[in-house]
Amino acid sequence: MRAVFIFYCLSFFCFTKSQAQLCTGSLGDPIVNITFGSGSGTGTALGAATTSYNFFGSDCPTDGNYTVRANTNGCFSSTWHALTADHTGNANGYFMLINASNLPSDFYIDTVRNLCSNSTYEFAAWILNILKTTSCGGNGNKPNITFSIEKTDGTLIQSYNTNDILATANPTWVQHGFFFTTPAGVSNVVLRMRNNAPGGCGNDLALDDITFRRCGPLVAPVISSSNTSTANICEGIVQNIGITATVSSGFTSPEYQWQQSFNGNAFTDIVGAYGLNFTANFLPTSPIGIYKYRLAISEQGTSAVLTCRILSEPITITINPKPIIDITGEVNICAGQKILLTASGTTSYNWNGPNGFTSNIDIANVPIANIIHAGTYTVTGQNAFGCQATVSKLVVINPKPTASVSFSDTTICKNIAVNLLANGGGTYNWFPASNMSSTNIANPTVTATQTILYNVEVTSLSGCKDTTSVQVNVVKLPEVDAGPDQVLIGNSTVQLNGTISGSYDNYFWTSSIPLVNQNTLNPTAQVLAETKFYLTANGLRNCGVVLDSVLVSVFAGIFIPNVFTPNADGKNDTWNIASLRAYPNHELRVYNRYGQVVFESNANLNNWDGKYKGELQPTGSYIYILDLKNGTTIYKGTVLLVR
Repeated sequence: MRAVFIFYCLSFFCFTKSQAQLCTGSLGDPIVNITFGSGSGTGTALGAATTSYNFFGSDCPTDGNYTVRANTNGCFSSTWHALTADHTGNANGYFMLINASNLPSDFYIDTVRNLCSNSTYEFAAWILNILKTTSCGGNGNKPNITFSIEKTDGTLIQSYNTNDILATANPTWVQHGFFFTTPAGVSNVVLRMRNNAPGGCGNDLALDDITFRRCGPLVAPVISSSNTSTANICEGIVQNIGITATVSSGFTSPEYQWQQSFNGNAFTDIVGAYGLNFTANFLPTSPIGIYKYRLAISEQGTSAVLTCRILSEPITITINPKPIIDITGEVNICAGQKILLTASGTTSYNWNGPNGFTSNIDIANVPIANIIHAGTYTVTGQNAFGCQATVSKLVVINPKPTASVSFSDTTICKNIAVNLLANGGGTYNWFPASNMSSTNIANPTVTATQTILYNVEVTSLSGCKDTTSVQVNVVKLPEVDAGPDQVLIGNSTVQLNGTISGSYDNYFWTSSIPLVNQNTLNPTAQVLAETKFYLTANGLRNCGVVLDSVLVSVFAGIFIPNVFTPNADGKNDTWNIASLRAYPNHELRVYNRYGQVVFESNANLNNWDGKYKGELQPTGSYIYILDLKNGTTIYKGTVLLVR
């Protein structure tokens, strides 16, 4: 809860608005520094010899009592201000809360030893009238404090009176105190704070940060190069920073001593640093942190006595760390891929790399990298303090393999094996895998059934890839159709109607009788008896021969059998009028003796097996009627079914 408040005036000493006679020069470290500690709730009681008041173990002490608190609230029907922190604003900082006794009395006494005689000191404390302005009918008793400095035998050296400390609308801390000079030969004094006002309604106060400090001339140090009190430098470099101080009059024969503190530790004297000027030397090995420098001044011959010193405000020099820069991204890549390095850890970036590469953003980007882009990529970054760091990454660019196959597109016959051969890499991957003996060798065997494009991915030992392809064209045999079988009645000329689909080298007709134009799809022939004709096509590249046949039957006329024996002996088991095939539109019906139709012939069915609806028909004569549907005679008769 220590706080330093300095009021500057034109003269060496002056009065504040509260009429306190506080030191306006430079002060020494507190010889007495009563902060009452910190914590929550109620603190501990003061020493028995320190106060004449009784300790009260909770909030809202009664008349003649005090407590030590970090806060107070709602006391005496909220006639007191509520406090949530000490005078420095520390919510956990304790202060002394006093309800004055009915009679004037001392509420704080302390003895200070080992002072310098004929030296000026400041005795001060922060005080707050805790009574609200509206309390006690607006006319409450007001604290009135006398600060006294006495010899140990009780002789008064000097005193100061605050006069009435007025109530305020809002809780207001004010520092009260005075400065004095120790008489010759006096090194021990008694500090005394006495409340002169009566108790009753009012005269209640909060007390914080009682200090007793050496007071002297105003000491003002600055950094020589900037005339400021702070500087930021970077780790890892040599820097020498000059500091100088100006001192107002007040000491007869001053002695100077520079002190140093690192990262909040106690100040220590710097050996040999005795003048108004000092140079702080920083090496590459100097630790990162906050360095503070201040100048201690004392009268000649008293510099070893700490209570005789005054101290300047500190100069702060901060050694800031260099940024920690990290580079991420793939550094082992293949030609044709992208170099993409990303730096992080600072606020600005400056890249340099092979082939004149530069960039001032956090990303180093080469969209299509070639061998000339291989090498070291360096980024220099700077943080908010101007500290720089440089890191590098070595980028290796591997050549891309050239995938090839031993031949371009090839043509094979269906189901005939062919060997493919790839070159250019350490490993191979073929796709698709259809009809392939292996997909991960350079020379797989393919037995294709249809034309297909095979791709091969070639991978080098460094992991770089290239892809090529080869198409395997499969020769398909043509489809040959010699046409439907034909039936002729009597001697006649037949015209064949063949078709061929697909690719072929050539085709021709063959039969046992001569053909006219046998190398056309529709040759003619004079047919005297049943004859089979063959249409043959030779596939491309000698991949095979395809043929189909057509049967031409010749009948002298319509012959209708008059008996058949459907007894499953393999002889004459069906009633068949073979020549009906020449009349596909004919109508033939067979009736039983009851006039029921038991069989009907059509273009696809003209053999009667002697059954009706799957049932064997009895032996007997059956009537038939045949209409060829060609405008000629309608045939009628009977056929005998014999079992």
